[in-house]
Amino acid sequence: MTSSDADIPHGGDVALVTAALAGDEGAYMAIVEAHQPMVARLMWRFTTDPLKLEELVHDTFVQAYFSLGKYRGTGPLGGWIRTIGVRVGYRHWKEKAREKNRDELNDQIARDPGVIHALEADPEPASAAHQALHAALGQLPPRDRLVLTLLYWERCSTEEAAKLTGWSGSMVRVQAFRARKKLKRLLEKLEDGRG
Repeated sequence: MTSSDADIPHGGDVALVTAALAGDEGAYMAIVEAHQPMVARLMWRFTTDPLKLEELVHDTFVQAYFSLGKYRGTGPLGGWIRTIGVRVGYRHWKEKAREKNRDELNDQIARDPGVIHALEADPEPASAAHQALHAALGQLPPRDRLVLTLLYWERCSTEEAAKLTGWSGSMVRVQAFRARKKLKRLLEKLEDGRG
């Protein structure tokens, strides 16, 4: 349970959702204010670019707003919003992968050896280990990044990761196994390149 889940009692979640669905803008603003810190922490796992982070947080709450009628009140609203956030972040990674592939293809077509893809800027103060981990994970396919982020950074159980992604528990375990192998090979390759 995150601190934002504890900020509003579960019954308060339902009351705020009901009011927001009835058109009370203040009720939805209360939902955003209560859950924004949790969503921002989650989105930090998907990007370290402050502008993109703000965009992903915004997208999460926009999607939550338009999906509010689907919230059934069977669990904390924060968990429901977190699931939306994970999916928004995953789509962001998939789009970045598509953009990278398009860029690489354009570079190949142009046959310009001087073109270098810039690394994502990280103006936020973060440790070198954090930056290195982001860089290594950035080279993995989005599904691999997602499962490793949920299991190891977010410390989700297999069941929690399955719920957040919409995958089965066995799919999470298989994806994690494959992702760990890919990450290990990538890190070994990077280590060999430095040595």
